[in-house]
Amino acid sequence: MVRAGAAFAAATLMLAASACRAQTPYVPTERPAPGETVCGQPVCGADALHPAFQRLEATERGEGRFRILQIGDSHTAGDQISGQVRGRMQARFGRGGRGILPPGVPYAGYAPRQATVEASGATYLPAPLIAGGTRVPMGLAGGQGRLEPGDDRLILTLDPGVPLDRVGVCGQAGPDRGTLWLIPDIGLAHPVVFRGEKARPLCAEVAVSAAATRLTLIASDGPVVLDDVRLESAGGLSLSNLGVVGSTLMDMGGRDEATARAQLGADPPDLILLAYGVNEGFDAGLDPVAYEQALRARIAWLRAVVPDAALMILLAPEGLRRRAPASGPERWSQSCGSEGEWQVPPTLALVRDVQRRVSEDLGVAFWDWYGRMGGACSADRLAGATDPLMRGDRVHFTAAGAEWIGDILADDLMATYDGWRAARTGGD
Repeated sequence: MVRAGAAFAAATLMLAASACRAQTPYVPTERPAPGETVCGQPVCGADALHPAFQRLEATERGEGRFRILQIGDSHTAGDQISGQVRGRMQARFGRGGRGILPPGVPYAGYAPRQATVEASGATYLPAPLIAGGTRVPMGLAGGQGRLEPGDDRLILTLDPGVPLDRVGVCGQAGPDRGTLWLIPDIGLAHPVVFRGEKARPLCAEVAVSAAATRLTLIASDGPVVLDDVRLESAGGLSLSNLGVVGSTLMDMGGRDEATARAQLGADPPDLILLAYGVNEGFDAGLDPVAYEQALRARIAWLRAVVPDAALMILLAPEGLRRRAPASGPERWSQSCGSEGEWQVPPTLALVRDVQRRVSEDLGVAFWDWYGRMGGACSADRLAGATDPLMRGDRVHFTAAGAEWIGDILADDLMATYDGWRAARTGGD
């Protein structure tokens, strides 16, 4: 038995060694090429971006800053896609800082790019979704951070190489508020007084040492309620992502107008990206007329508050849902998967049609996210790839998928900018 066992072990080792010799180094699967857009161009209605491109050109020359603000749902909140766009565009146009962040940790697993956010004692109150029937007056971040005097801390740490020379905050002033202390790891602490005679939104900015990489926020003399934190640099490009998991465009209508105006006025964006649509598309009871009215109203409001900002809608991407056994075919517009187990909610295509029609009617640029993904059933194909680019839910992207689609969006924006420059100067 001992000899037999030894012989078996030796054979097993020989087979394992043979298998190791037969293995080949891992080679990443080639990424899919971007799909075609409905207009045949990287960005549709790109003329609407030309005023912003003039400011972007100045930033590329090293003159001033260019701010992009993306507002949307979970695709925006996760910062994987927007973070990839940020990194790609900052490599060309200069690092303008991390941009605007929610004032705390909005959900478990929150991991924004270029910065780490930690809350010790500090609380974060997310705004209930409008679909839930409750409205809480909050700003564009869709949540508020609250610091009580004592042990509460909000700590932001920048990744190596991320520049910082100014810190901004927006919050709620009032007679029962206290003082916020911004304490960098290098340099002096700076107070921002939120105590005032009447309740109102307040935004403030302070200069900090360029060597600072860590910022601690504490409250004294009373509680402090924050709507956002801003980490900026003097020049270059910044891209701020303000997204709420599960939100829709309707939720944006529930934001407190005075607070949102203060936030947009503190650091006016040059380009605003509206990235809603998936959650609307999964709502079988969506009223398309009400949705179109809401979209038109949001565009009109943004144009009134930040008239110099260009607007671009990211059309709703592909999203699928596993069909329930009892669901009838009339409730679904298309089947995907080898056995048709994944279904496209018909409202999703309707949302996309409304977004496109309103964009064309109002002269707003739009990016055909659905087309760039590969169109119909692309979510299933991307999820079933050897190296999946979408998660098993057929709605959210994997880390590799976020990098892939983020690269496409960044390339499309920069290609459109280059086309504008070539047409203006007569170059190729």
